[in-house]
Amino acid sequence: MGIHGMMSYVAEHKQFFVDLQLRNTKVIIDGNNLYHRLYFDANLDIRHGGNYDSFTDITHRFFDTLTLCDIRPYVVLDGGSDASDKKFTTLKERAQEKIQLAFSISRGGTGSVLPLLIREVFKQILTKLQVPFVQSFSEADRDIVSLANHWNCPVLTLDSDFCIFDLKAGYCPLNSFQWRNICTCKESQDCYIPAKCFSLERFCKHFSNMNKTLLPLFAVMSGNDYINLPAMEMFFNKVRLPVGGYGKKFKKHMRIQGLLNWLSRFADPAEAIENVLKYLRQHEKEETRQFLWASMEEYEPSDVNLQDFFQNGHYESEAAKKQEFPLWILSAFAKGLLAPFISDVLVLRRIILHPQVENIQRLSSHVTALSIRQVIYGLLLNTSESSFHTSVRKHPISSTPTLCEFDRFRKELRKSFVPAAPFPGKFPLTTLNEVPLADRLQLLLDTLGVTASVLETVPGLLQLPVAVICFWIRYSEPKVKLQHMKALLLGMVFGELHKILENPEPGALHAEVDKIVYDQFLKWKGQKSQEEVLELDTAHIFCQWQCCFQMALYLNQLLSAPLPEPDLTRLYNGTLVHRLYHELKTTMATPDSLLSASPKMHQLYCNIVRVVRGVVPTGFFQKKARSRKKKKQDVKQVLDKRDAATVEVVPSCSINNRFTTFMMED
Repeated sequence: MGIHGMMSYVAEHKQFFVDLQLRNTKVIIDGNNLYHRLYFDANLDIRHGGNYDSFTDITHRFFDTLTLCDIRPYVVLDGGSDASDKKFTTLKERAQEKIQLAFSISRGGTGSVLPLLIREVFKQILTKLQVPFVQSFSEADRDIVSLANHWNCPVLTLDSDFCIFDLKAGYCPLNSFQWRNICTCKESQDCYIPAKCFSLERFCKHFSNMNKTLLPLFAVMSGNDYINLPAMEMFFNKVRLPVGGYGKKFKKHMRIQGLLNWLSRFADPAEAIENVLKYLRQHEKEETRQFLWASMEEYEPSDVNLQDFFQNGHYESEAAKKQEFPLWILSAFAKGLLAPFISDVLVLRRIILHPQVENIQRLSSHVTALSIRQVIYGLLLNTSESSFHTSVRKHPISSTPTLCEFDRFRKELRKSFVPAAPFPGKFPLTTLNEVPLADRLQLLLDTLGVTASVLETVPGLLQLPVAVICFWIRYSEPKVKLQHMKALLLGMVFGELHKILENPEPGALHAEVDKIVYDQFLKWKGQKSQEEVLELDTAHIFCQWQCCFQMALYLNQLLSAPLPEPDLTRLYNGTLVHRLYHELKTTMATPDSLLSASPKMHQLYCNIVRVVRGVVPTGFFQKKARSRKKKKQDVKQVLDKRDAATVEVVPSCSINNRFTTFMMED
């Protein structure tokens, strides 16, 4: 949720915090806050679509540090929007802000826009590290409070609402959690992490020992992500808030200070609310009274028993029960096997697509993946299950269900209605996970426009990314060039090379050569582009691939993974891929020729290239024939420039020939 200005207000008052030496304890972590904080604090790439491998390394270090200090983390992630849809206005405003920020970043400005796949990467990291995590059905705050109080352990987040919740062991803000500055106890030699813990008791004592049950009322009156009550402005316009000795230096927080002082006069929320109503018009009083009481319930612990989930794998939520979803879907949500995108479609028939750093003059990159989304919508809104969907939603069932999408159009957030793909009764949602594997796989492959035989030579964990590349090449606008495709594939092979070096097989051949090749790729990754201005169409094309991959991943998850889920942590590094594209476009010493020194990686690369070449239309990457007049004008340049030459495409690659990798025109 979040109370506007609250975090900066409490940060100005050190007396509200207690110093902690955090060790030998459980800790409940707000997952969404953590991956935001880790990514942005590390100053990782935001211009080229994200560096997921670098984020992975930082996240590993974070949890390794917790292990050193015997801190046992339990991560709780937000789910989708709840049925009340009370946060919709705020979500639209944030999406519009992200569009503006993404535009600024694309022009060399600053901003904070997370890469598209970061949440899925984060979940894979948690799984690999065996860090217990759960995905709440909707917003996770109240679930976090219930679990933290049950285990009497602190909460790690950066959300001002946790200054309001009554937490037994307190709340540690992430911005003062010094995990990079691990210390050792003099007596026991135990490691600990220095941290600050917000003390509700100290906070209330500062305001004349105010009753802490008044704090939810303070939050509601101040306004958060859910609440913006016009009647409150009437109250603030009329009341004289006692700001005390709060100086002009902190003028922006005078309302917070004054409201807390004013509320501290009252014994409990009931008395305070009746005094608030005195400042309102008669016809507003009853509605405001009911609204304030109802809104304060958002600061009560939830009924979800997360300790039961972490101990027994059982997740039960009253809010989820009301939706009457199939049990397999509820279980998959809690385990993070389905994204909040899926629940938003089911609950609200509406989604807001995540803005990216792309060419704002072109249609949103998400347009490229529209047909994949339509298949997802068709499965989720399958009209053959009219009884299920009537009980779940208030929406009328039409012969062709539609879904409301919010996406970028130039610099604005626009709404459109998208028809779902029609489906026969063989894919009912209630038993979709029980549909034969062959049928689920065929549906996925048909959606992406590839066949199972085409992917046979591709390693299992790369089959989905390669299938998406084939789809992306056909539907991307602007058109994908050969160098785009090669740069993307080389980036994936770099990820595979990292895995080989990280976990070498005993007696593996070519290890030294692999290391040399890997180091050269690292150099490319570390090089800053000579061009200060982002190549917008190149960024746009790679954004389109991420959009296509995200939706293909969601479809694969919804179909219970007929293709193995790829390792996202090393799949895409935007800085490297953009650099490789530049190298392929401008130099003779191409990255793919260097890769040929590593036989295993070269063979992998050639196999994937052959697969993609076999799927895309013949001559797709070749230049269109130019007029005779134009050819005469350019004949000198044709002789002098590599990119103007016709280079043969070999039918296959051999590891015995270091330079048989195909090379074609830009």
